Amino acid sequence: MALSKEELKDAILKKAATAPKPQLYIKDFYTCDPEAKPREVKNAANDLVKEGKMMFWSSGSTTMYAMKDRIKNEEGESGVN
Repeated sequence: MALSKEELKDAILKKAATAPKPQLYIKDFYTCDPEAKPREVKNAANDLVKEGKMMFWSSGSTTMYAMKDRIKNEEGESGVN
């Protein structure tokens, strides 16, 4: 059975907090709920950005997702581009 949207958001936050790297591609979150469609995972991740729990991080060529606290700790700044 697929996770509810709130459960999926919790799983995404947990993965973002425990991943070895502070910034992740959207595809990295697909394992949070293998039964969810990619669009559902992206919508949940975007909701977390809107809620201020996560942020977009750009390397210049691609956009990734990150937790604000982890970016500040890893880079020593806000990391917002």
